[in-house]
Amino acid sequence: MIDLRSDTLTKPSQIMRDMMSRAEVGDDVYGEDPTVNELEAYAAEITGKEAALFVTSGTQGNQAAVLAHTQLGQEVIMDTDAHVFIYEGAAISAFAGVQSRTLPHDRGQIAIKDLKAAIRSDDVHHPETGLIWLENTHNRGGGAVLPIEYLKEVHHFAKEVGVPVHMDGARIFNAAVASGVAVKEITQHVDTVQFCLSKGLGAPVGSILAGDQSFIHKARKKRKMLGGGLRQAGILASAGLLALRSNIDRLAEDHQNAVLLAEAINTYTDLSVNHPVETNIVIAETDQSSRTAQEWVELLAQKNVKIIQYKAESLRFTTNLDVSKKDIEKVIEVLKEIS
Repeated sequence: MIDLRSDTLTKPSQIMRDMMSRAEVGDDVYGEDPTVNELEAYAAEITGKEAALFVTSGTQGNQAAVLAHTQLGQEVIMDTDAHVFIYEGAAISAFAGVQSRTLPHDRGQIAIKDLKAAIRSDDVHHPETGLIWLENTHNRGGGAVLPIEYLKEVHHFAKEVGVPVHMDGARIFNAAVASGVAVKEITQHVDTVQFCLSKGLGAPVGSILAGDQSFIHKARKKRKMLGGGLRQAGILASAGLLALRSNIDRLAEDHQNAVLLAEAINTYTDLSVNHPVETNIVIAETDQSSRTAQEWVELLAQKNVKIIQYKAESLRFTTNLDVSKKDIEKVIEVLKEIS
């Protein structure tokens, strides 16, 4: 079975499993797990931030960020397709007591004029704007990379109005590799960032939240509130360290495989990939196809290829480290066969 449903499905390598079994551990709630401490220090260094925090998941990292940044009754500006709005169970409302202000976007980019217009005035009828939220790469935008010039413009404006910027960078290393820059060249233009260790980087569990010292001090308390205070977590942190040190550059292979797949979809099927393929996500539209999205999912599953229906009339193919170029070539042969 060739599984293209998500890059969350990757399994730890034998080397990673061996490292996990040998990890030096302590009680992380007491700050005494040396491997967690090493991971957090390394993550802070590569993102160019003062400090970092190991969390169990991207969602937990995002929610800890909202709790640390905002106050009850504030508003968070984000795009209409943001992961935190679509896929995190309204947690920012349930936990932080803030509301989402969703704005239209172009593959994750909210127009600066729209951001400026969305900042609330000092009016008793309005909530305060507490946070600006960006997602990079943008999942529902087809793995879109936010341009650095755009990030500079957003951050400059945000500083002017005194509103912090958080980046949901679940796949930020995909963005860095696709842009040909170090990740800190991206993260310098946001106040805080969350990124996943368990997607394209291949660790089994965990994410990182990074920012300045005072923010991470607050976030550590919020992580505890969310049930994320772990004990001998170095077993998991060791996998994250190996992922960061060994699996970043190879993300380019996933991007190349995604381009090959998108070209084949457009060439051999009546599906259509209408977005630039910059990273590892391919969104194929079914509106002009003779089959429904669900029919495509079922047919490909019969041919040992797993994908997901993404929206009512689209499919998502996600390349990852457990899918080789040979696997992609097999998928292409299946597409030829069934079209």
